[in-house]
Amino acid sequence: MDTASDPRREQLLAWLRTLPAELGLLPDTLRPASSDASFRRYFRLDGAGRTLVVMDAPPAQEDCRPFVHVARLLQAAGLNVPRVLAGDVERGMLLLTDLGPDTYYQRIAAGLDDAELQRLYRDALAALVRMQGASVAGLPAYDADRLADELRLFPEWYATRHCGMPPSEADAAVLEQAFALLVAHNAAQPSVLVHRDFHSPNLIASDDPGRFGPNPGVLDFQDALAGPIGYDIASLVMDARTTWEEAQQLDWAIRYWDMARQAGLPVPADFADFHRDYEWIGLQRNLRILGVFARLHHRDGKPGYLAHIPRVGAYVRQVAQRYGVFAPLARLLDKLENRQATVGYTF
Repeated sequence: MDTASDPRREQLLAWLRTLPAELGLLPDTLRPASSDASFRRYFRLDGAGRTLVVMDAPPAQEDCRPFVHVARLLQAAGLNVPRVLAGDVERGMLLLTDLGPDTYYQRIAAGLDDAELQRLYRDALAALVRMQGASVAGLPAYDADRLADELRLFPEWYATRHCGMPPSEADAAVLEQAFALLVAHNAAQPSVLVHRDFHSPNLIASDDPGRFGPNPGVLDFQDALAGPIGYDIASLVMDARTTWEEAQQLDWAIRYWDMARQAGLPVPADFADFHRDYEWIGLQRNLRILGVFARLHHRDGKPGYLAHIPRVGAYVRQVAQRYGVFAPLARLLDKLENRQATVGYTF
């Protein structure tokens, strides 16, 4: 890549060359690793017989201090997260340990047998239980106001901008009622550390614990909040990037619920109650994601997210069709998708 057309990369290279020689860095090996939905980018480079990761978080758009803070909370709870080896937080540059080359999402896309898939996900469930026992010191609250604010993305960006159907007065009333039910129920859930994107793209498959630490490595946690306990299991089993059928969703959710009870986490004693809790926060999350993915395409010029909208919409429909109180929302989804309503079971 031509550094003249990428001044941030040139700044990263200059910073890396100032770091202690004992790190053994080879700045000229700097190469792209990944980017995300924000302005944040990641690079890999070689050094002292290992690979390391560089985070580039332009301070005009990003703040890497939350990443450093949450990393400490998760490390204290026993999670395998990147360690900060060096940093210039004012300029948004961090040198991190590398947790490995493959995310769960990449492994799934490459093809896994079921035994390996189940091994990876049981490790992820155990990590989730540990994470929910972590301190939430210094984390913002994922409260009713924040939950309500996020849902506004759905009518603005998905309904109006993406589907070209600004909600009518009647549609707006349907959304208002559904949103009020979701916010009230979800804000009342017990509060724990919430990763917010605990799913396959942010979990690293570790086959070499001595080199990369135990499975899974956990990434992209900088937006963590203190909020509803059902949120992250919903993220995992209703993955925005990977389709899981309901039977698989239930299998993992039941395993998580049993592990959470054994760990003393505040989950309901009856799984039926917990199932409703995580499905309702999952509905909230996926309505927000439809708005986020539409905004990433229409505002930010990232059309790749459109490929995931049908999957997320299917997760929304799965829950909306199950509960009678959300039947009007399900009908509105039919209008938005120009689909005929289908008959579903409700309870």
